[in-house]
Amino acid sequence: MARPAPSPTVVADCASCPHLARHEATRCAPNVVCVQDTRPSVLERFFRANRDLADLSLTEDRPELRAAAARYASIFRLPALMADEDGDVRAVLAERLPGRHVLKLRHDPDSRVRVMAAGRLAGAELAPMISDSDYFVRLVVARRLPPDVLPVLMCDGEAEVRREVARRIPAEWLMAMVWDDEPRVRLEVAARLDGCQLAVFLKDRDWRVRHAVAQRIDPGFLSHLAEDDDDDVREVAQHRLAGSTKEEGGES
Repeated sequence: MARPAPSPTVVADCASCPHLARHEATRCAPNVVCVQDTRPSVLERFFRANRDLADLSLTEDRPELRAAAARYASIFRLPALMADEDGDVRAVLAERLPGRHVLKLRHDPDSRVRVMAAGRLAGAELAPMISDSDYFVRLVVARRLPPDVLPVLMCDGEAEVRREVARRIPAEWLMAMVWDDEPRVRLEVAARLDGCQLAVFLKDRDWRVRHAVAQRIDPGFLSHLAEDDDDDVREVAQHRLAGSTKEEGGES
């Protein structure tokens, strides 16, 4: 969902501001701490300094004002904003509301809201988000799912999601990922396999994978890499082979 266009820039008019007394008490200042501004950082500073106005600002017409106010308003007032038309407002709700409310935001039309919701949920609550259309939502899900559930994401269409799966999936599933098309995924797999298992990557088509393998593979397989097409892979393999030979000869 496209992010709504920001409201037109407002030039602060302190003289007509209903919170003029706040300015006189140094609790606001144009361009720094100002309720008339459109910049989220300026608005958040205003409500941080004037928390008593947050609840009263939740129904304002300006969406950036509602979003800033929602960060400091009473949590009991926030459920009324669940259907707010602005994604930034709903994202704040996903960050602050208790889990039972966050569940309702799993299918929000704005991916930013779903990302925030995924970061708050756990276990079975994340199941409906495994097939989310936004890859970053699925990435957050992959980071939070229990490891034994991760096989459902092994074939995700986004390499970054599969990389996260390769980092966390139970070891018995790793061999099922050695044929992944993306070298970065295979690198994650190689980082977790033991020295003998790494033999499956001896002829990997990406030199980076073979280079990683050469550093950890069981010495008995190093001869296959000592004549690799890539200079760096050969160097690592030959260096380890030379070290193994010295150890066998009893040299220090």
